[in-house]
Amino acid sequence: MKNLKYFLMVAVLLVSLVFAQPSLADRPKFTKNPDYIRLTQQLSQLQTAKTTQTQLEGDTPEQLDQKINELKLQKYAFESGIDWGQCSNQTGKTIAIYGPEPDLDDDEYSDGAALYFLGNGQTTKDRWNCKGVYLPSDVQAIALTPDAQSSELIGGVVIKVPNGTNLALKANPDTGAIEFNQAGTTILKPGEINWFIPNVSQEIVDVHIANAPTKKI
Repeated sequence: MKNLKYFLMVAVLLVSLVFAQPSLADRPKFTKNPDYIRLTQQLSQLQTAKTTQTQLEGDTPEQLDQKINELKLQKYAFESGIDWGQCSNQTGKTIAIYGPEPDLDDDEYSDGAALYFLGNGQTTKDRWNCKGVYLPSDVQAIALTPDAQSSELIGGVVIKVPNGTNLALKANPDTGAIEFNQAGTTILKPGEINWFIPNVSQEIVDVHIANAPTKKI
């Protein structure tokens, strides 16, 4: 009888280890991700502004609703397990992008980013987080809004890539300007984020070897 109890205890222990081990290997919950924390804070602020009918930065009620819906979609992506963004380069040139720091463990989140280079016609690998795209100082870029309006950007800035989205950059065949869909993106200038934002021309970017992890076609 004692032996039977002993074997039962061992069996229960082994079963517990089998089921507990995967949970120990899981990535940290998305709630620990700094981007998710900021996202929920921004969403809360916008929802409060809508409830109290407070105008933010001249936004119309329609624009406020659009921002709220975009953030809700990003939040849903996080909660569905998509904690990465993707970049596609269709500009005809090499582009500089921001991704995870090389020494960062797979189970860590960080506000920092390292600079990589993405060749023409390439798309970053699934589950590899493309955090942003650098616009060289001499590049003209056009941000396209969903309502078909556009705004010009001065180079030397970063286009931040929201998690759960694919930011595709294309070159306008007539003007050569870089175009991208502005929905859900943020433009960052030097000093607004702790990333290295260089002040170089497209010619300097072009001479770098593409080293960002990419999807296989």
